[in-house]
Amino acid sequence: MAVIFSVMKTLGQSILIFFVVLLTHISAVALTLNNETVRYKVSYKWGLVHKQAGTATVTLRRNGNRYSAIAIGRSDPWADKFYKLRDTLRTDMRADFSPTRYEYTAHEDGKYSHDVVTFSHSGNTVTGHCTRTRKGKNDKTPTTKNTTLTAQGMTVDMLSSYYYLRSIDFASLKPGAKRSINIFSGKQKELLTFTYSGTEQLKLNGKTYNAYKVTFTFTSDGKKKTSEPIQAWVSTDAARIPLKLVGKLKIGQVQCVYSPGK
Repeated sequence: MAVIFSVMKTLGQSILIFFVVLLTHISAVALTLNNETVRYKVSYKWGLVHKQAGTATVTLRRNGNRYSAIAIGRSDPWADKFYKLRDTLRTDMRADFSPTRYEYTAHEDGKYSHDVVTFSHSGNTVTGHCTRTRKGKNDKTPTTKNTTLTAQGMTVDMLSSYYYLRSIDFASLKPGAKRSINIFSGKQKELLTFTYSGTEQLKLNGKTYNAYKVTFTFTSDGKKKTSEPIQAWVSTDAARIPLKLVGKLKIGQVQCVYSPGK
């Protein structure tokens, strides 16, 4: 029972981590995306145990040279009994997938969270005006805090990063290359550092994909690691679909796998 609770508690974070950009200050391929919906299955794996625990759906809509996207993550009915999760992320983006507004709404185990980040740009400086609302399980009223974050260079949120990732020219990188980028949440600025490992063949859904493999972690401003290393695979074809993520837990691991047509 404790293992299941731990998995579901981590599920929300794992879904968010999956939508993270992996590099900056390198060349990008020209990428224009049309309307699309991409689906994922999120599961728990420990030895011979491998059980689906939730799903995530990411939908993109294009309007001229602007984009809007929504990602919805939810636990499966059996898992709701232990840790019910309903998460929604929304972002509005410019043509280069840099965000102008980000919103995160979470209903997790009876608790409520709501973050809104409005982005502004001045030269190379990015400012995020953040409003963060929280209501605990036993709270009668929510609490709200306002924060202002700043960073230099390309800065994304947890969802726009998913699209910026797909524009990266991985083919120009050598295995072992490392890069970092800024990410704003409603609470803080974080730094993500990745290591590119090259290409691998990945078998999913009865099909073999050629994929770029990347390992990455979050760190705070104080350089303190805020997550265990995460492995991700991104398709090498024109679609550049993120295919799989694997994140470690204290016991076992969480997997997020591309699930076309489901």
